[in-house]
Amino acid sequence: MARIPRPLAALVGLGLLASLTVACSGTARDAPPLLLPVNSAPTTVYDAKGRPITVLRDENRTSIPLEQIPNITRTAVVAIEDSRFWSHRGVDPRAVARAASSNAEEGEAGQGGSTITQQYVKTALLSPEKTLQRKLEEASMALSIERNYSKELILELYLNTIYFGDGAYGIDAAARSYFGIPASELDLAQSALLAGLIQAPSRYDPRRHPEAAFKRRNVVLARMLELGDITQTQHDAALMTPVTLAPPQPLPEQVPYPAAHFVDAVKEYLLKDSKVLGDTQGERYNNLYRGGLQIHTTIDLDLQAQAEQSVAQVLPRQGVDPKMPDAALVSIDPATGEVKAMVGGRDYFGTSDYRQTNLARGAGRQTGSAFKPIVLAAALDNGVSPEKLFDAPSAQVHKLSDGTTWRVKGGGIGRGTMAQCTVVSSNTCYANIVLDPEVGAQRSVDMAKALGVVDTKLSAVPSAVLGTNNATVQDMASVYATFANQGVYVPPVLVNRIDRPDGTMLYQHDHTQKKVLEPEVAAQISTILPGVIEGGTGTRANIGRPAAGKTGSSQNNVDGWFCGYVPQLATAVWVGFAQPRAGKDGKLRPVPMTSPNTRITVFGGTYPAQIWASFMSKAVRDLPVEPLVDPLAAAPTTTTVPPSNEALLSPVTVPRDAKVPDVGGKDTRKAIAAVRSAGFVAVRVDATVAGVGPGIVTGQSPAPGAAAAAGSTVFIESTPGTFVPPDAVPDVIGFGTGQARQQLESLGFTVTLEPLAAPEAARRKDGQPFEAGQVWRSTPAAGIAAVDGKVVLAYQVASAAPPTSAAPSTSAPRRPAAND
Repeated sequence: MARIPRPLAALVGLGLLASLTVACSGTARDAPPLLLPVNSAPTTVYDAKGRPITVLRDENRTSIPLEQIPNITRTAVVAIEDSRFWSHRGVDPRAVARAASSNAEEGEAGQGGSTITQQYVKTALLSPEKTLQRKLEEASMALSIERNYSKELILELYLNTIYFGDGAYGIDAAARSYFGIPASELDLAQSALLAGLIQAPSRYDPRRHPEAAFKRRNVVLARMLELGDITQTQHDAALMTPVTLAPPQPLPEQVPYPAAHFVDAVKEYLLKDSKVLGDTQGERYNNLYRGGLQIHTTIDLDLQAQAEQSVAQVLPRQGVDPKMPDAALVSIDPATGEVKAMVGGRDYFGTSDYRQTNLARGAGRQTGSAFKPIVLAAALDNGVSPEKLFDAPSAQVHKLSDGTTWRVKGGGIGRGTMAQCTVVSSNTCYANIVLDPEVGAQRSVDMAKALGVVDTKLSAVPSAVLGTNNATVQDMASVYATFANQGVYVPPVLVNRIDRPDGTMLYQHDHTQKKVLEPEVAAQISTILPGVIEGGTGTRANIGRPAAGKTGSSQNNVDGWFCGYVPQLATAVWVGFAQPRAGKDGKLRPVPMTSPNTRITVFGGTYPAQIWASFMSKAVRDLPVEPLVDPLAAAPTTTTVPPSNEALLSPVTVPRDAKVPDVGGKDTRKAIAAVRSAGFVAVRVDATVAGVGPGIVTGQSPAPGAAAAAGSTVFIESTPGTFVPPDAVPDVIGFGTGQARQQLESLGFTVTLEPLAAPEAARRKDGQPFEAGQVWRSTPAAGIAAVDGKVVLAYQVASAAPPTSAAPSTSAPRRPAAND
């Protein structure tokens, strides 16, 4: 630490003392009461059925009321940290002068003089800068807090906030961390040891520096004896009391929990991809790890367990047997986009270098022939008949427009339709398809993006048809979910709802979707792809019910895929070695899944198809068997359709006609409700229109008043986002009356304040009762429009409060005896 000349250190100390004296007598008295922050609380993550998965926190903290903290523990902390706590007004000039003198003697600027109130301010309200300006700000805020809140409340907040080392914030977390007991069971010797840690938790860590820790404990005991807090007998007995430490315990987030890669994906979404938790990353981080939120995700732990079990059954001893490759799996509900299962690799809590890398997301892998149905969709969407014949030799050389040569081999059947070439996965046939002027590489890549490949960059080159572009497992599951959903793309959803600590809803997922393919085109795809499973390259994926899918293998068998679906669930599986290996020349290269690297030559139709079948047979066991093709969709007329699927297109009764309601200009949510009430299926399509606010309908099809079959689809074009009434009342519950009035009046509302005792059950967002002067009810409620612009705020009235309430202390502060 840099040494400071003694005269200068003394002057700094005296200047600070003078400044604090001015603050005590001047401007601090005019400062408004501070709203004390809520202590950090962990966030809980739940699965789709409400079962807890894990907690997210950056601090090991459990807040408890002062009554649960033994008086001897409070006394020990006060004795060593701020012995004049019960008599000063937030700043202790004597301590400041003493610290200045000590620093001058030692030639250092390090010793504090901060009171417990100042320490709380620095910990909970300010950044830890060591500047004169920050010290003055700290003192001013401490004075404001002492004027407006009781000593008991300040001590409670301090003891629940201060850091004790070992990742423990607050006295209860410290008691559990070091002694394995709640704070309420601490004795004198234990209390003195914990109190001694506050000054320098690392230096006095009892596990790493036991001698220093116990010397510091003895200093605390001596100070308590000096102040008369304990008797000589108590002092001597505590010195002789051995302190037994509990074994170190892992934090909750370090204990293995299910779907860990999925939880990482949720965290990434909330911190980087969404502004649900705040506009800045810092705000989002604070809310995620300290906000006490309840995050309800889309994952189904039952399906997740089945997915992990399927991978383990097909690829046993992963991580132990070097010939067993890695695997990833994502399963999506096509109608909602909800991710129901995600295997991001082997043991997240294991020992491999890449254990926490999510192989289901990230940079993606080459898709191989699993990309061919995307090209098939592009061709069908542009009017190419599924009966059109293409050459399919065993090998072929193409001269491309840029002068380069493209050599293609594999899948020689001579000549075949698009359906036949898909079933047998003919590379040469599909090369000719993508080079057809009616298809093309650019149209194929554009189709991939529209169907759901959004996380990786795609190159519009002919070889893309053979899967040379990378795609993530999640994106490929999304593509096949779009096929299953009759050509309607629904973006993948990870989070359905987020609740605040008080149970009120902070966020609700707003369903969005977009029609990519006409229903008849989607029906053609869903009529062709079952042939892959029934007699093509994916026979190992047969699950005994109508299903569609496609195998994929990248060059040199580095990647293996199977992607497929039933109407209710779409799943993509990737198998491969996640890490490259060094060759004889020392260079790192991708690992082919051929001998001697693997026991078998791995194609999409081997391990990937087996994992897919194992998982899907369990996942859909209790779901009704449904046809892949909507009977209302136009059936493709092609001789290549497998005969077994024609039975799926059974005749249906023509439904009655109904009148399409006019929903133009309405709130999208109300428009969807109106369409559904009229007997139709509502499909929202985002359409940005300049000058139109979020969530407003800008068009519809069929037109208003048109006659359409009941149960048919009405497409609602609306601007992205959720409509918010311009006169909606903001949430000011828990605010002081002055702050609440100021915010509402700045928005043009007329505010009436109503002093009224809050019901016994009413609680703030932190679960504590409302304090005097805090708003506990708003009429209209938050989020509701105030039609006449008037808002009535009910605020808590002053009452005889227990010592731990936040009401200003009216009696002279006292220092309790150790045996209270």
